[in-house]
Amino acid sequence: MFYSYAMSICLRYADTREEALEVMNDGFMKVFKHLDKFDLSKPFKPWFRRILINCAIDHFNKESKHSHHKDIETALLISTDDQTMNEINYEEMLLMVRDLSPAYRTVFNLHAIEGYKHEEIAKMLGISVGTSKSNYFKARQKLQDRLKVYFE
Repeated sequence: MFYSYAMSICLRYADTREEALEVMNDGFMKVFKHLDKFDLSKPFKPWFRRILINCAIDHFNKESKHSHHKDIETALLISTDDQTMNEINYEEMLLMVRDLSPAYRTVFNLHAIEGYKHEEIAKMLGISVGTSKSNYFKARQKLQDRLKVYFE
C-alpha cells in the first residue's frame, strides 16, 4: 500500500534504484520495529516519511565517507516559470536531481523538497550551516546548468 509513496521519497536521495530500494527496505524495517511508538491520534504518512528521510540521511552519512565531491561551474538561478515546468516531466527532473553528488542531492532534497532550514539540515548531517547553504547553492547551480542544456 505504501510502496510507491516510499519509493518516490527514496529515489530522490539515492544514486540508483537499487540504493533507493535499500533505503526503503531499511525504512520499512524501522517502521515495523518501532510501530509501537506510533501515535494513533496522528496521521501515519508524515511519521513514515520522517523515518524514510532519516534512513536516507543515515545511508548518506554511511556512504559519504567514500564519496568524492565534484567541481561545479557558475550559473544563473534555476528558472521556475510555467513554461519550464510544462516542458520537463517528473522523471527527467528526478534524473537530474539524482545525478547530483550525494552531498548536494541530500541538502537540496532536505531544503527544497522537504522544507527544512539550513540549521536543521546542518544538525541532521553533522555539517556546518555554511556547508549546508553552500551545498544547496551549488546544487541549484548544477541543476540550472542541466536545465539550460536541456532547453537549448
